[in-house]
Amino acid sequence: MKNYIVIFLIALFFSCSGDLEDMNVDVKNATEAPAENFFNNAVKNMSDLLSGITYGANGNPFNTTRLLVQQISSVTYNEGTTYYSNFTWDNVYMGVLINLDQSAQVIEANPPTNAAVAANQLAIIEIMTVFTYAKLVESFGDIPYSQALDYDNISPAYDADEVIYEDLISRLTAAINALDEGQASWSQDILYNGDVTGWKKFGSSLLFQMGMRVIDADATLGTQAITAALPNVFSSNADVAEVEHLESQPNTAELWTDLAVGNRRDFVGCEPFVDYMNTLEDPRRAVFFQEVDGTDGVYLGSPSGLAVTYFDYSRFGTLFYQPTTPVIFMDYASVEFLLAEAAERGIGGVTDAAGHYTEAIRASFDYYGLADSADAYLANPDVDYATAPGTWEEKIGMQKWVALFNQGLEAWTEYRRLDYPVLEAPPLSFIPTVPVRLTYPISEQTLNQANYESAASSVGGDLMTTKLFWDVN
Repeated sequence: MKNYIVIFLIALFFSCSGDLEDMNVDVKNATEAPAENFFNNAVKNMSDLLSGITYGANGNPFNTTRLLVQQISSVTYNEGTTYYSNFTWDNVYMGVLINLDQSAQVIEANPPTNAAVAANQLAIIEIMTVFTYAKLVESFGDIPYSQALDYDNISPAYDADEVIYEDLISRLTAAINALDEGQASWSQDILYNGDVTGWKKFGSSLLFQMGMRVIDADATLGTQAITAALPNVFSSNADVAEVEHLESQPNTAELWTDLAVGNRRDFVGCEPFVDYMNTLEDPRRAVFFQEVDGTDGVYLGSPSGLAVTYFDYSRFGTLFYQPTTPVIFMDYASVEFLLAEAAERGIGGVTDAAGHYTEAIRASFDYYGLADSADAYLANPDVDYATAPGTWEEKIGMQKWVALFNQGLEAWTEYRRLDYPVLEAPPLSFIPTVPVRLTYPISEQTLNQANYESAASSVGGDLMTTKLFWDVN
């Protein structure tokens, strides 16, 4: 009898072994995800990188840029304003670029039934990939690119910034041309909700921006990019590339998380920026900042890089203490400023620099709900294009500095390219001039030393004072 029991138990074990394996599968946690999830995760992560404001040894590389361009100052922890900050770029490569790459791999492995939909999705991924790499090149110069996303290569080589940028322009041009506006793309995405026309305008506006960025270094490449882009760039604030957020975490604006949830009491308007707005009685002050406590309509900026009393200066406006405030990737005002510049340079048949400059300012006012105040502001002789002081670079550069508030990375890049506003480094800063480049993460010196040293030599030194290839003036 015992032998029969043993035989029965053995048979039962082998007959159920498949069921036992199934019991070890975690059915509550997904092992695969749709391409759309990876894509939206990448876009949200990029939104956080562009809007976050806290910094430290493991911070993102873009969050000190609004301090560098002196739109705001930190009145307590002033490492960022005095140029001592360090950061990692892992959150760009791993949080954004890897997710975009994974999204494309999922589509290629399991393409939608409609091939045109798959083509649109891949082209949109490519636009976001170019956008992300462009921000890295514009900040650092040479970066890991051709070997960057290889899991098996922990010490990727750096590619030359000029070569990368030319390739990015080529990739972006191809992606724009691959978009079919008569076909669908994503069922939803958090930037354009699957609207292919919106993505085409964003891609074209990005191409326009990148062409203008290299125009002084490579007139042929820049002109080709600008001319190709012009027919499809943004034409109103309805086209703005922005991520709208929700009321509840984790899908809230990162700036709100830092300021409101983190209860940060160290970021205020910076003196050069607020003083310029005060001189022009710019109505956008009341959006960007709050009045100094206990005053009636007084806006005051702190000197950059100094430890001062927080409540003596104008802190962020209430708009930025809202969890749903959008994060802008590119706006219509920027495109109109670029059109004004193209008219001044005589590129692509664009004319009427004054008209485009005026429209750029109107677009900024309209975006912040101040359209009724634009006429009076534009009538100011120090604002009117015909009478505002300086060269066209100064006229456009100064007004662009204001319009790009809360777009710190872009404001800093345009400051470097146009050389306006004229800014001075704080007296206690690590270097005597405002940085024109971000230095490589310290981890690269230890984990990727040979390639780091080669890249540092290639760009002219891993220094904050090293001008990048496109910054030739």
